[in-house]
Amino acid sequence: MQRPRFELPEALVMEILSMLPVKSLTRFNCVCKYWCSSFQTPHFISKNYHNNLENNNLNLLLSRCDGNTFQPYLSPLSNEKDQNYIDDSPSVYGACHGLLCLFDSSKDKAAIWNPSTREFKILPPSSIQRPPYFSPFEETYLTLDDVSFNDAAFGFDSKTDDYKFIRFVTLTFVNSEEEYAHPHFIYQVELYSLRSNSWKEIPYPDYNPNGKTLGNNYVDGICYWKTETGAYLDFRGLILSFDMRNEKFSVLPIPEFVGSFPEYYVDLLVFNGSLGAIVYPLQRIDTSFDLWVTSEGVWTKQFNIKSIPGVVHPLGFGKNVLVFDASTQELKELEINTYLDHHRFAISLHTYLESLVHINGIQEVEKYVIRQPTRNAIK
Repeated sequence: MQRPRFELPEALVMEILSMLPVKSLTRFNCVCKYWCSSFQTPHFISKNYHNNLENNNLNLLLSRCDGNTFQPYLSPLSNEKDQNYIDDSPSVYGACHGLLCLFDSSKDKAAIWNPSTREFKILPPSSIQRPPYFSPFEETYLTLDDVSFNDAAFGFDSKTDDYKFIRFVTLTFVNSEEEYAHPHFIYQVELYSLRSNSWKEIPYPDYNPNGKTLGNNYVDGICYWKTETGAYLDFRGLILSFDMRNEKFSVLPIPEFVGSFPEYYVDLLVFNGSLGAIVYPLQRIDTSFDLWVTSEGVWTKQFNIKSIPGVVHPLGFGKNVLVFDASTQELKELEINTYLDHHRFAISLHTYLESLVHINGIQEVEKYVIRQPTRNAIK
């Protein structure tokens, strides 16, 4: 006797599928047209992302430099240790909804990248004008000698449902008729919109961002950079913020009990969806690390990581990589050697959640991202 056929309701099937990894969903695109189209709907993309968020399914990405070839590359830290993501020389910004922004400041090239779906969008060149500069002291127009790109950030504007990339630009002008010309600097801020696929200039803030952030510097629609005011021995730490929704800058104080300049390093980071700061002394004798987190403007000390022999960086880099598990407050060693990395202070760790978010790009091509076996990169 033939058994009765039992079928699950489509809504339940989609609910189950939304809990699967992106890699599995990509394979299932070919099962049927209905599944393929359903995976591309905003509801399913949002459901899949929030399932990953609730389950804290973080993926780790290590930015480092090959000790033999000096080639910068991105290496995934997961159970699948068979491939590297390599680019010319990227700085990594984000993650935001599973997307990262790769920026090569030396070549003025940027791209938005979904490492889960391997979709890749090259940003167009900026069309913003570089204004001429008239020096009142030299009473002449100066020649634009250099354009450099400094700090940046990548985030999401929930008001317009748009992903944006902001970067700070320094224009260097010199008198081309002088042999030893004194440089003059003009500063700009450029903002890219994925929705319009274009750049625009916005007013420069009163403070210059400086200092590194540990991984992401974007939290809930706002980007953050460390800045400062005052002279040596009178430094006052500040936090420069940029709201992606109203495209306005503002400044927040760093409380004195968090750590004062120049006795302490203060590195900003994102911790459990909130802005945080790792604080450690400038003099690295018996170095320990304090983690402070802010909530509604109130800073709270979360915990202290005691001094560890060989630790030279807040991420825990010595010969190997150490990761601090905040839930258990224990240090774990990853089987990744960094002693061959000639730029160990340039090593950075980035986290992202898997996502199906589309960016109207293309699939990875070797011209921009090369994949190769890791060989000895990870033990």
